[in-house]
Amino acid sequence: MDGFGADFSVGGSSSGKVDTGAIMEQVKVQIAVANAQELLQRMTDKCFRKCIGKPGGSLDNSEQKCIAMCMDRYMDAWNTVSRAYNSRLQRERAKM
Repeated sequence: MDGFGADFSVGGSSSGKVDTGAIMEQVKVQIAVANAQELLQRMTDKCFRKCIGKPGGSLDNSEQKCIAMCMDRYMDAWNTVSRAYNSRLQRERAKM
């Protein structure tokens, strides 16, 4: 179940009050999932274009190695950029 029909009323009551904290948490989760899907799609596209010369029914050893190394490098680069970005955000927030 995706939670789109989830009850956001305070304390589970039917008073009609909206629990904005629960909604914000659900939005954060949905954004994280969308970001992960985009990361995987971009990585797949880039590594496929780089490593697969002639698409066929299976990958040969060199293509498998290329895909694995490409994905490892892509994830390492993404993690490095992500850490630097988060660090900068924290510094900027500390200045406020």
